[in-house]
Amino acid sequence: MRRLDFIYQKISEFDPDKKISASELADELGLSRANVSSDLNRLWKEGRIEKAEGRPTLFYAKKTNDTLYRAETSLDRLAKANKSLITPIEQAKAAVLYPPRGMHCLILGETGVGKSGFAGLIHEFAIDIGRLEKEAPFVVFNCADYANNPQLLYSQLFGVKKGAYTGADNDRRGLVEKADGGILFLDEVHRLPAEGQEIFFTFMDKGIFRRVGETEVERTAQVQIISATTENPESSLLKTFIRRIPMVIKLPSLVERGMEERYGLLMNLFREEAFRLGREIQISATAIHAFLSYHCPNNIGQLKTDIQLTCASAYADFISLKKKQLKVAVQDLPHHVKQGLLLAKERKAALDELVGTDHKCFVVQPTQDSISVEREPEDAADSVYEKIEQKIYELRNQGVSEEELEFDIENYFTRFIKGVHQRINKVDMSRIIDPIIIHLVEDIVRYAEARLGKILSQKVIFGLALHIQTSKERLAQGKQITNPHINSVRIKYKKEFAVALECVRMIEEAILMDLPIDEAGYLTMFFVLDDESLQQERETIGVLVITHGSGGATAMVDVTNRLLVTEYAKAIDLPLEEEYMKVLDQAIKLARDMGSAGLLLLVDMGSLLGFGEIIEKEVGIPVKVISMVSTPHVIEATRKAMLGHSLEDVYRDVSTLALLQREEQPKEPAREYAPTLAIVAACLSGEGSALFLKKMLETRLRYDNQLLEIVPLQLIDKTQARIQLKQIKDERKVLCIVSNYILDKDLRCYGMDDVLNGEALQDIQQMIDHEEAFVKMVETLKEHLTMVEGQRVLEDVRTSIARMEERLHNVLVFDTRIGAYLHICCLIDRLKAGLPTVAYSGKESFLADNKKLHSVIRHELQPIVDQYEISISEDDVCFIMNFFLHNKTLV
Repeated sequence: MRRLDFIYQKISEFDPDKKISASELADELGLSRANVSSDLNRLWKEGRIEKAEGRPTLFYAKKTNDTLYRAETSLDRLAKANKSLITPIEQAKAAVLYPPRGMHCLILGETGVGKSGFAGLIHEFAIDIGRLEKEAPFVVFNCADYANNPQLLYSQLFGVKKGAYTGADNDRRGLVEKADGGILFLDEVHRLPAEGQEIFFTFMDKGIFRRVGETEVERTAQVQIISATTENPESSLLKTFIRRIPMVIKLPSLVERGMEERYGLLMNLFREEAFRLGREIQISATAIHAFLSYHCPNNIGQLKTDIQLTCASAYADFISLKKKQLKVAVQDLPHHVKQGLLLAKERKAALDELVGTDHKCFVVQPTQDSISVEREPEDAADSVYEKIEQKIYELRNQGVSEEELEFDIENYFTRFIKGVHQRINKVDMSRIIDPIIIHLVEDIVRYAEARLGKILSQKVIFGLALHIQTSKERLAQGKQITNPHINSVRIKYKKEFAVALECVRMIEEAILMDLPIDEAGYLTMFFVLDDESLQQERETIGVLVITHGSGGATAMVDVTNRLLVTEYAKAIDLPLEEEYMKVLDQAIKLARDMGSAGLLLLVDMGSLLGFGEIIEKEVGIPVKVISMVSTPHVIEATRKAMLGHSLEDVYRDVSTLALLQREEQPKEPAREYAPTLAIVAACLSGEGSALFLKKMLETRLRYDNQLLEIVPLQLIDKTQARIQLKQIKDERKVLCIVSNYILDKDLRCYGMDDVLNGEALQDIQQMIDHEEAFVKMVETLKEHLTMVEGQRVLEDVRTSIARMEERLHNVLVFDTRIGAYLHICCLIDRLKAGLPTVAYSGKESFLADNKKLHSVIRHELQPIVDQYEISISEDDVCFIMNFFLHNKTLV
């Protein structure tokens, strides 16, 4: 805290009638008189305190109502996040502050706008500013419950005298007496009959009333009445009743509050559910779009109910082990909320600006106010080689034997070339594959068929052509071709491998590039596949294109199907006048008749993105959605789907094509600085596997990508890998390595098995949280410390705490460690400023009971004492000792 703010806080704590001179205040605070005098005069010029003329000059706190606002109130916090409520909040404040005891209010608004909650906040505000006592009651009465029984209404409000009627065995207080000294909230006041409204006249005018059965005794109560109604007060309330309520507050509907406020409400409600469930909730960006766009006639009340129903659905899947994390997706939304996806088209620009376009999901924590964002991953282009490497990597980590591994590779090639349902002629093939490759494949097929004495099917020929073209592109990019099992392939298929070696030479001559012997292992697999296995029927994924306008989707699909000589891809055109729900029903019907292995949906605008999750829920098949579709996307998707690729593979490859097209556009300027923290993902099986490991960590860890980067590292050459690791360490701080090999004994290393099964992720996440908190803490301390430099003092304190933890064998939990850092940093700054020390109650007995702890902490604080030339008292040491004695989250 700055000295100026410290002095203001101190003088504000004085009684309003107390006046003090600069000398007296300086002596009391232990500060220089000149500095205190300067700060007091500055505070006076800013209008924050008052001063009396004369000698010596005396200063004192303001006596006006400004003192009521020194602390932020519940209404102030509400106004910050809800601009549309600024006027109603100012009206509410005026009603509370109006002398002598405030004025009665009437809150107007549609059902569910939050009238009851707003009345509760008015009550909190009155307590916050001292207008009401801390224990002042807030009594709620729903007038609809007694609308048809004025006599019962009277007894409920004003109480009953013993013997007033049969059954009145005791005196009973009414709600007005219970609300004495506080607020009585009359909800649905329009349901109060005329007789009921008249009952209040005398009480509202004079503050007096009688219980039922009393004729002589007059009782008094000081109660502020707040009423609420959804109706027009002019037509539903007596004019004489309205005249007695001078303050009428109108609360806006959810539509009137705008999308930005709706987003804030949405996230607060999700955070409440996270707190109630006691766990993190991830909400998909598409679900957020639906909640921001759907018709919500009952306002905040309905929004809250819909969010609770959605979280209940997601939680049911979570506890039944259908989900590893508590995730809210479109399939969890009530049907009427899903309809919001159809309305999102009209507000796409506003949604993109508010929510962003590259967010995969939003994460709310039960203990945090902030919202973290998980961005949509940008998958790198994976060739057939990298997919095999990734598959081998996954199988090895699952403990699959080498023999089973070979079988899996063979089946992969079978899947690669399955799905081509008819012969592809050279004219159509030349539009997809380089003509040079087509001629080369013809030569290879003639040579292989002659040497092996078998006829290769057209499916194998087409698959081989695609494979060789991929090899050429891979080599042109400078990437390696490796086959970890080339020796076993060579032994198992000697004849086919010999033919493949000659084919490698033919390829090298045709494309003028050198191929490693590993490529022969891949070619061998095409030659050993028997045609009979390829004829087996298998499930394939469907490809469906939906675009706005007349004929757009049909045109792209027609070009694709004619090019590939098939009727595989399907199209739906969406004329602008067509109803979305009709198109959705048509898409669901088509999806049921298409590939049961999944559906790839290609759309032109974000408003159709929600179709994917709706179809997935309705049809029961996995669905992936690609936005901003073009003809090349449809061709690539259909070609891969026909070849038998999985939905994940086709989605990744088509997404990569879109990514590459975006990269061809003018790029934004590069980031000026690299993240200061890194986690190294090191893998033996090449770049593809290292990238896979990097992507896996990125999706399963939460971090600020401005501070931390996951760096992939290949281990094919371990010496070179160690050199690269040293370069990374020279440039930034490496938190840990994820690898099955020890590259640096000074760095913490986690095995890939422990990461894949999730056992190590919590430790890694804690390291990330700690380091990010440390970096952000430096920025905070820079603003608040006045006598010492924030980053330097934090580094020194961090070292001191680490030594204490080591000697005491007591590692502080995350929250406690952060609290200890801040406490000691601020202590050093306070001592450098010459401010007084706070006494520790029961110091002598506390030190006597914790001698060893005191000795260690006092010893490890000595370097700080010497470095900053300060004296740390025994009282301050006691406060630091408590962090280790109570090693838990401290408030």
